[in-house]
Amino acid sequence: MARLAVISYHTSPLAQPGTGDGGGMNVYVRELSSALARLGNEVDVYTRRDNPFVLDTVNVEPGFRVHNISAGPPSVLGRNELPLYVDEFTDNVESFFRETEIPDAIHANYWLSGLSGHRLKHEMNIPLIMTFHTLERVKAETFEGESEERAAQEASIFACADAVLASCDVEADQIVRFYNAEPARVHVVPLGVEHAFFSPGYKPQARRALGIDENATLMLFVGRLQALKGVDLALETLIEMRSRGENALLAIIGGPSGPDGRLALSALHERVSEAGVIDSVLFVAPQSHQLLSSWMRAADVTLVPSRAESFGLVALESSACGTPVVASNVGGLKTLVDQGENGYLIDSRDPVVWADYVKKATNVDDVMRLSSNAVLLARDYTWRGAAQSLATLTEDLARTSLLRC
Repeated sequence: MARLAVISYHTSPLAQPGTGDGGGMNVYVRELSSALARLGNEVDVYTRRDNPFVLDTVNVEPGFRVHNISAGPPSVLGRNELPLYVDEFTDNVESFFRETEIPDAIHANYWLSGLSGHRLKHEMNIPLIMTFHTLERVKAETFEGESEERAAQEASIFACADAVLASCDVEADQIVRFYNAEPARVHVVPLGVEHAFFSPGYKPQARRALGIDENATLMLFVGRLQALKGVDLALETLIEMRSRGENALLAIIGGPSGPDGRLALSALHERVSEAGVIDSVLFVAPQSHQLLSSWMRAADVTLVPSRAESFGLVALESSACGTPVVASNVGGLKTLVDQGENGYLIDSRDPVVWADYVKKATNVDDVMRLSSNAVLLARDYTWRGAAQSLATLTEDLARTSLLRC
């Protein structure tokens, strides 16, 4: 069994997804770490302390611990401030390693964690496994880039990582194409879904539990409220549906994220008021797994209008609940939505087109087929399977020489 050090510098796996910088990566780190521990591995997650009152170490479950490492002020930092404290964080993680036990491998998540993992690899001779979650050059092609400096840093990490994890074949191809990564070091390890929570159920009962009109067409958006996730398009789709006389509702589950998050939320409220659909839009705080799955079972369709998406965990969780997905034809969503079988992929960002596909996805003659196919697709995605693949890779790396820059 392996001892794995998981670096999650900018956000804790214990943070609520959908708030601040918390999203699918939080779920990924938490669920994968838990699954690894349940297979008998020892997993230590290292994250930057952003709250002075959190414990130094949180024992999540046997074999899975989260360590809050001091680096910079113990408060939430802006995106531009986070890089300033990576070196201090890395110094303190290295000290922790030397005082306790050196891990068999480092698994870094996101490029900032990669900067830390890259240094630790060379200073302590530990294999580096890298998951990026989002890639600067991919975002720049489909939406807008953050900085060329970040892209250069990502390229340097790609050049030295002993293994890079991709969530699907589409992401693996992007890694090779945009960063000239060696294909042999790119390993496809699909994400999982917690089937104990995300599973089919009785829609009318879910509607009653949430106080939702059982006769309305309920569309669901789940994610951080930022331009990249396309929540504005979800709202415009609802407005288009209402203009056609449809009894439609939109539930937006998530909180503002990033430097423009508050502005994005304010713009949504203004548009709701302007369009006269206040009674048709529900703004819902980020939800735990238990409650989020109830919303997914209650929904007729889940909208995933992201401009870029490495995998699309929300689409998978929705499918596991038997709710069809209407999504952007980008990234990993292409592997989760089989056109016309369990949902629809759309190239356009015209809300008229999206409303047309919502009608298709909720057509009474097709809804049972779409729902059943969605459940069948999601069935093969498990966190245990992802953990087994990562554990095997960690053991393989222990028997090989480290890649050098």
